[in-house]
Amino acid sequence: MLAILKKEITSFFASPVGYLVIAIFLLLNGLFLWLFKGEFNILDNGFADLNSFFTLAPWILIFLVPAVTMRSFSDEKKQGTLELLLTKPVSHLQIVLGKYVGALVLILITLLPTLLYVYSIYKLGSPEGNLDLGSITGSYFGLLLMAAAYTAIGVFSSTLSDNQIVAFIIAVFICFFFYFGFEGLANFNLFGDAFRLEKLGMDDHYKSISRGVIDTRDLLYFVSIIVLFVLITARRIGTKVIDKKEWLHLLVLPLGLLVLNLFTQSIYKRFDLTQDQRYTLSKAALNTVENVDSPLIIDVFLEGDFPSEFRRLKTETKQLLEEFALQNNNIKFSFINPIENETTRDQNIQQLVQRGLQPFQLTVKENGKSSQELIFPWALASYNEQTVKIPLIKNSIGVTDQERINNSVQHLEYAFAEGFKKLTTEKSKKIAILKGNGELNDIYIADFLTSIKEHYNIAPFTMDSVANHPQKTLEQLKGFDLIIAAKPTIPFTEEEKYVLDQYTMNGGKSLWLTESVIMDKDSLLNDSGRAIAVIRDLNLNDFFFKYGVRINPVLVNDMYSAPITLAIGEGNDAQFQPIQWQYSPLAASNPNHAITNNLNLVKFDFASQIDTLKNDDVSKTVLLRSSQLTKLDGVPREISLDIVTQEPDPKTYTKGLQPLAVLLEGEFTSVYNNRVKPFNLSNDRTKSDATKIIVIADGDVIKNDVVRNKPQQLGFDRWTGESFGNKEFLENAVNYLLDDNKLIDIRTKEIAIAFLDSKKIEAQKTKWQFINIALPLLLLGIFGFVFNYLRRKKYA
Repeated sequence: MLAILKKEITSFFASPVGYLVIAIFLLLNGLFLWLFKGEFNILDNGFADLNSFFTLAPWILIFLVPAVTMRSFSDEKKQGTLELLLTKPVSHLQIVLGKYVGALVLILITLLPTLLYVYSIYKLGSPEGNLDLGSITGSYFGLLLMAAAYTAIGVFSSTLSDNQIVAFIIAVFICFFFYFGFEGLANFNLFGDAFRLEKLGMDDHYKSISRGVIDTRDLLYFVSIIVLFVLITARRIGTKVIDKKEWLHLLVLPLGLLVLNLFTQSIYKRFDLTQDQRYTLSKAALNTVENVDSPLIIDVFLEGDFPSEFRRLKTETKQLLEEFALQNNNIKFSFINPIENETTRDQNIQQLVQRGLQPFQLTVKENGKSSQELIFPWALASYNEQTVKIPLIKNSIGVTDQERINNSVQHLEYAFAEGFKKLTTEKSKKIAILKGNGELNDIYIADFLTSIKEHYNIAPFTMDSVANHPQKTLEQLKGFDLIIAAKPTIPFTEEEKYVLDQYTMNGGKSLWLTESVIMDKDSLLNDSGRAIAVIRDLNLNDFFFKYGVRINPVLVNDMYSAPITLAIGEGNDAQFQPIQWQYSPLAASNPNHAITNNLNLVKFDFASQIDTLKNDDVSKTVLLRSSQLTKLDGVPREISLDIVTQEPDPKTYTKGLQPLAVLLEGEFTSVYNNRVKPFNLSNDRTKSDATKIIVIADGDVIKNDVVRNKPQQLGFDRWTGESFGNKEFLENAVNYLLDDNKLIDIRTKEIAIAFLDSKKIEAQKTKWQFINIALPLLLLGIFGFVFNYLRRKKYA
């Protein structure tokens, strides 16, 4: 067997055809990956990975492997040496294995120069070395398995004819059929949902491994293909005529392998070699689809000719949905281009926008010219006659396209898991929206309420009944899991505070959006452009103080802020223009907490500042804070729109980071501990169970705009087109308070897309093209010269 293996390698490299085959493989890969414009070009794509190579290589190997294996037995037949070989003291299987392993070693030698691609990506990464070696290792392993299966098919095909060209064509056809044919047949849905025909094809199994995920089912599949064709080849080279009994044995072999593969579909192990474990779904995400017992249809509007960043988003979305589909066969997804057909383009755009799927505008550069294209980065998931929309883009202010795609990919698992949860989970928890103390009218919090009612039962709760029926009011309030106070403006009575305090003592959660200064933007815009900011006393100072925070009667003046839109000019010449407004801080989030991880900036309006107080029983986490360039304006003071014409002096903004939203967790002491109580309540408690409170020092964080008596999207500025993180922050806060943090913990999963250094590429592009196109050919030439020199010297 070893002698046959050595003979195969020696005869291959002794022929110019061998070098030509390897050179064509390396040249094609080099040109497509490093020179030609297109979706395979690594330098143009800008990603520090070899996905393009592992996508392209199987197609080139379809022709390379048959070229290597076509002479394995066909040449023996043509030369009449096969009979002589069969008389040697080796079994038919050993002969086949010698030929097979020899051809496979040649393929491995051919792939060896492609390691230069890995080195190049390593050096071009931003920063240098920013490369997921675990993923690349798994991908190479998958490529080797694919090459091994192709080789087994190629060796078998060489037994079917004594003409090498015919053997080559047969091998190409069989390899193509096994790689792509079953997926094509699966489109006809011959077996319905009972059996996925594409599972018999190599492409389905190779895609999984080429991502860096080693699955025992994929390993068994490739081993089965190799074993099948090697054993059939061993029988084919025999001179004995195959009788009926032996035909039966040969038929049992593929059927047995098929049954074995089907049996192990439910018994398997997966090894995610990727550095960030991106293809391993969290338990919380898996739970959302565990009980799906009818088709869950997902339409993804990410189909079209996109720039490389959005092609990557499409790929990551597809791979994530494939992971969900592996867990439950009822999950079906498809990718749709809603604006492909020019005749229905405008109608489709209008329908999607009416459903709340806002388009994203892309800048596409082609032939030196830039054009604007629309893309709908959304998915619609439907289950049991319900449909939810799932955002695929995580848009943030002031980020590059690379950062935007990176944030979006990190957010994908949470976005789909949350959408599936809306469809598959019954509402169980109740939220009370406090009324009776001048809170915002429903129309101003409508967008937020619409979002959370998909997960929870919500109802208004008025505190008016406290005066006459305090015990009954408390019992009713205890029936809710969370209370939300959205910008109260009327002071709370001691009776109301006592009921709210006892609600907390009994483990109730609360979300407070309140402030200690009377001032809002409407007062400025509706009057003369001037208003007086004064202290707002809600009689809650001792309430919050006891729990561990103090909302100070000051206004946060921040140089890093959102604009205010004003009419500039007179009469018909007046135009609306956005102008920087220091009283609208853009709060940065805490990246180390699940509520605010990967969150866009949150917009505040006339926010107060929060102090945290010492309390050993309560932990305090600052969720949102101002920028470093901040100053605090005391009240009372006059606020005038005239300040937009004045250039702020950065030297006066010295107060640094100011907390604007704080999470309190722990066991709270009653506000009325060792105090006279306004009335008696049964089962009065002075120490709470472990519970949570979030205090936000601005009620406008939850307030959406209203245009023509219709609520607008919370956090969206219709004048500038900017979207802020207000709604997402509040949704996350509610989820966390209601102990829905198993799902929200997905947000803390760090997934980072590695990018190439664009400046280094621009400066060194020719160098790396030479290294990856010319150098492999040069190395091949040197190897051929040395090999043939030593061979001639040995046999001289």
